[in-house]
Amino acid sequence: MLLHKITSSSASMHIGSRTEYLVAAAAAVVVVVVVVVVVVVVVVVVVVVLVVVVVVVAVVAIEVEVAVVVAIAVVVAAAAAVVVVVVVVVVVVVVVVVVVVVVVVVIAAAALKRVQTTKPNPAVVVVVVVTVVAVAVLVVLVLVVVVVVVVVVVVVVVVVVVVVVVTVVAVVVVVVVVVVVVVVVVVAAAVVVAVIVVAVIVVAVLYFFHRGTNVWFV
Repeated sequence: MLLHKITSSSASMHIGSRTEYLVAAAAAVVVVVVVVVVVVVVVVVVVVVLVVVVVVVAVVAIEVEVAVVVAIAVVVAAAAAVVVVVVVVVVVVVVVVVVVVVVVVVIAAAALKRVQTTKPNPAVVVVVVVTVVAVAVLVVLVLVVVVVVVVVVVVVVVVVVVVVVVTVVAVVVVVVVVVVVVVVVVVAAAVVVAVIVVAVIVVAVLYFFHRGTNVWFV
């Protein structure tokens, strides 16, 4: 009976139907999950490459002392910690972005329900502005958090390495810093792309589900 009601109500494609909410939310979540998986895979590959580089540097340096080995282990562990923190922060922020976007869209859909005239729809304008501002604030916050975490960890690692040894590890530190910067850039880009894709999908789903009704005007 419930399925029949949903099916019959979807024929008229009124704004605010539960089917559209579910479709929009599902599409957004699927895209975000795919983006997060890709980011995690890239991060894992970068960590593996980093470990290989560190091992090669240690092997090439014939006179490797215990202090150097310890310093290298500290650098690798710190780099891995940075990567894990960045990934966790990104996943959390992406989930928050999805929730915010879906909630805003649901509120917009409820406000626009069964409304159709020829005037510009102020509710759509308000919803678009609120969504853009919320997403922009979240993106800025995640970038700030990532940068702060990376800077703090890298500074600690460099200090430890300089105190322990200033020979072979100097090269390793340079490699680690470069790799960490690359990881941060990739993750930040992935977050921005995920936010943009989610916003586009939500808007597209609502628009095409209402192609018989002009959503942008009332």
